[in-house]
Amino acid sequence: MYGFVRQSDLAFGNSSEAKSFLVAGIVAGSQKNIFESVLQKPTIFKDRNAISPHFTPSTFPFREKQISEVSQILGLALQGQKPDNLFVYGKVGTGKTCIIKFVLQQCESFSLQSNGSAETVYVNCRTHNSKYKVLLSVLRKFFLEQNFMGFGSSFVLEKLLEYCQKNNKHIIIALDEIDQVKDLDELVYSLTRANDELRNCSVSIVGISNNVLFKERLDSRTKSALCEREMIFPPYNAKELRQILLERLPIAFKESVVEEAAVNLASAIAARESGDARTAVMLLLRAGELAEKNNSVKITDLDIIRAKRQVEEEIIFNMISTLPIDEQLVLFAISSLSKDKKGARRITGLDENVLFSGDVYDEYVRIASSLKENVVSARWYREYISQLETNGLIITTQSGKGIRGSTRLIKLAYDSEKIFEAMKKELFK
Repeated sequence: MYGFVRQSDLAFGNSSEAKSFLVAGIVAGSQKNIFESVLQKPTIFKDRNAISPHFTPSTFPFREKQISEVSQILGLALQGQKPDNLFVYGKVGTGKTCIIKFVLQQCESFSLQSNGSAETVYVNCRTHNSKYKVLLSVLRKFFLEQNFMGFGSSFVLEKLLEYCQKNNKHIIIALDEIDQVKDLDELVYSLTRANDELRNCSVSIVGISNNVLFKERLDSRTKSALCEREMIFPPYNAKELRQILLERLPIAFKESVVEEAAVNLASAIAARESGDARTAVMLLLRAGELAEKNNSVKITDLDIIRAKRQVEEEIIFNMISTLPIDEQLVLFAISSLSKDKKGARRITGLDENVLFSGDVYDEYVRIASSLKENVVSARWYREYISQLETNGLIITTQSGKGIRGSTRLIKLAYDSEKIFEAMKKELFK
């Protein structure tokens, strides 16, 4: 039984409960704080943040060409001219967002120093996934003390153009994960047509996407407007990833902690699997944590091997969260059928985790319809299956003898339960 202790009893120690409370407090106060041992423990890290995927370096090895090209395009704003709209795409971890953010920051900094006409805005379209949300996000930068929530999108757009015209500004809007904007055609059309009304100022768009296919589904006018200039960020190779890691080591780790073999292996694994710099960085981070846990003062190639499985799961779930909505729906359909053991085995005797492409498409249609998402054609569905395979999330093969007709067989590359739960959280959040 637990009773209530009166405040007066606690104050004057007039109850057994109060005495127990005071004794417990004295004992607790005399004990060593649990975090003292944590902070006193030796560490091999100098700055753990410098080896995290979210760290923005001061230099960008092997992206000098991309920086120069983006700067040439957007630099027109500093000369009082409208830059072309730019569409940037490439796989996750190829430096797209970092480079665009860096160039935008440099552009605005130079403009402020020289009293120039350029202003820049960065918008994450995973968070702001509609025309209205994007416009509101942009407007917040220019009207810090005003809230336009509740006003219509036409009014919000007019306020943006009014600011642009009144201040003679050339505004560059970077839309990261632009494929997440549900009414993208309307957004691009509104922003590009706005330039017809502006004098001595302009609005330009930089679109960033991991999905090279999504632009093919855009309205022809939107595609033409958005893709005035295009740029591909290629994956890094092992040599480039090694150099990227070597530049991070002196910042992230104490001297001589990381063995050369560990750097070489992390670079090779990341290059073979994705060409993703974040994979290489995470391998080294998790290997460092494992080494510390084992009280080791060195990070070896064995630590990289041990870290690989953990990093694979993190990368997979990060990749899932950045997939375009249609690919997420297809992957969810595959994981759902796989989890429920509704594979081709029931007809053919194949592995129960192997699925018929037609069954997956039917399940995708059912899920997309239930979520009120647009259902894509069979042609686009096949493209998304190819993209999922390219990303290493599924394995496909053509059916052989013993199956009537010819169809594509699909198998999930990872645990169906984990993928299903991750997709469920992503789609139904």
